[in-house]
Amino acid sequence: MDTTDRALEDAIGELLDRRADGATICPSEAARRVDPDGWRDLMPDARRVAGRLVADGRVEMTQRGEVVDPATARGPVRLRRPSG
Repeated sequence: MDTTDRALEDAIGELLDRRADGATICPSEAARRVDPDGWRDLMPDARRVAGRLVADGRVEMTQRGEVVDPATARGPVRLRRPSG
């Protein structure tokens, strides 16, 4: 894992740790934390890292409140800790 991926993974975890149970974050929040000026360029990496965290069972990806598959999700997504 490269340093950017590690930084994004850490940012996702830290942001979720600071939210209430069931609360979500946008992957862009993690990208902004890692690179406030170049966050837009990090968005593909942020979504890829989020997809890996979903595969590991560490987060869920949602759209409009419903869990979605990162491989097929298009458009804005949110991340949360797994429920249950």
